[in-house]
Amino acid sequence: MTAGSPWFRATNLPEEEPGSGQSRPIPTPEPVAPPYEAETAVYEPIPGPDAFPSHPTPAVPQTAHQAPYETYATATETYGTEPLPTETYGTESYGTSDGYATGAYDTPEQPEPAHRPEPAPRPVPEPEPEADDRTMALRTVEETGAATTAPLPGPGRAERRRAAKRKGRGAPEPAAPEQPAAPLSRVEARRAARAAKDSIGVVLSRVVGELFISFGVVMLLFVTYQLWWTNVRAGQETDQAKKEIENSWSQGQDDAPGAFEPGKGFAIMYIPKLDVVVPIAEGISKTKVLDKGMVGHYGEGKLKTAMPADKQGNFAVAGHRNTHGEPFRYINRLEPGDPIVVETRDAYYTYEMASILPQTSPSNVSVIEPVPQGSGFTKPGRYITLTTCTPEFTSTYRMIVWGKLVDERPRSKGRPEALVG
Repeated sequence: MTAGSPWFRATNLPEEEPGSGQSRPIPTPEPVAPPYEAETAVYEPIPGPDAFPSHPTPAVPQTAHQAPYETYATATETYGTEPLPTETYGTESYGTSDGYATGAYDTPEQPEPAHRPEPAPRPVPEPEPEADDRTMALRTVEETGAATTAPLPGPGRAERRRAAKRKGRGAPEPAAPEQPAAPLSRVEARRAARAAKDSIGVVLSRVVGELFISFGVVMLLFVTYQLWWTNVRAGQETDQAKKEIENSWSQGQDDAPGAFEPGKGFAIMYIPKLDVVVPIAEGISKTKVLDKGMVGHYGEGKLKTAMPADKQGNFAVAGHRNTHGEPFRYINRLEPGDPIVVETRDAYYTYEMASILPQTSPSNVSVIEPVPQGSGFTKPGRYITLTTCTPEFTSTYRMIVWGKLVDERPRSKGRPEALVG
């Protein structure tokens, strides 16, 4: 047990009831506070400023309400030597029958507190070196004697900020400057020159590639010429031929039927449904008639056919379906009853479309006979036959359209209803 504890005094030990041999509980006495005596405040002398060169601490006086256990003035001042109050609770013997030992519970005097250790002196910071206008890299080179090729310091603050901005925007980092390559020797230079030369395979492949490119350009120009420029030229030539035909009619020139020169225009064909107005020339020459955008009359040799003014026969003509004015491009859209008008110097001849043969051989000349085969006509009459190439942009087969004369009107009476309407 600890000596001097107020909870283990002699008065707290159990007592034995008379005649029972048993200990009785002993009531716990009220704790008695140690006597307190007010004392007068004592002021310790405060050392001068020379005793504490840094961080002086002023003295703190003791007042009446403070415990007089210790007195101090500064951090390095020792505690006071006044003794602490002691309290003696006496000595009492305990019986040994219940296992209690005999002891004295006196409060010993408090030992004098040890002196506080003196605080360690604060480290004095070393003075900063004087500013030097030279860079650290140069100073390091001078002090260590290193070569002048020592690496330079890293990027400065501004460069780091720019790099952070580029990274935030997702921009790529600038490539590091390439170091200049060492000069090559003469042998190495010759080897590098030979290696830089193209091989024969590379040269051939380049030549073949250029040829293919040139061929493609030529083909593109040819297609442009065929599909666009020929139509432009044919339109100009057909306009000129139409004016010449109308001028000859106005001058009263008398050309007997069948006396027209090859390539000379003598009539004008109208197909109102297709918005076609095209001159008709004698013959089916490709260069003199068809390629100039005009329609050619089968009037030569074994392919000679009747003229519109004939009282009986088949007036057969041919024309391009594609390129060179392409006057018969859409004749496959004609339907039975659609008018086809042929204007000559003396009259208007109106035919009605009767039938169509979508495809036949180019050698099938029976389609232009006086009574054309396959047309549905069974007896002689006054017919018209239009022939052209098919399919489009080819000349493999021929398409045939037949019509039958339904009206003959002198030019003096005006235009027929098919053209007026």
